[in-house]
Amino acid sequence: MTVQQMGLGSRGDEFYEALIAVHDGLDEPASHALNARLVLILANRIGDVDVLKDLLKAAADA
Repeated sequence: MTVQQMGLGSRGDEFYEALIAVHDGLDEPASHALNARLVLILANRIGDVDVLKDLLKAAADA
């Protein structure tokens, strides 16, 4: 499955709203720290270095 084939389908807005909500009230350093923790948690959940490299490239190219 390519990065382009991955998706949240009809629940994308739901995730985006939850992501924004978890940042609500945080100052910039706390928001950055939350993002860093989230990236590491998601990377461990994905668990495939090749997929993670593809995702890093997709994010850098976006």
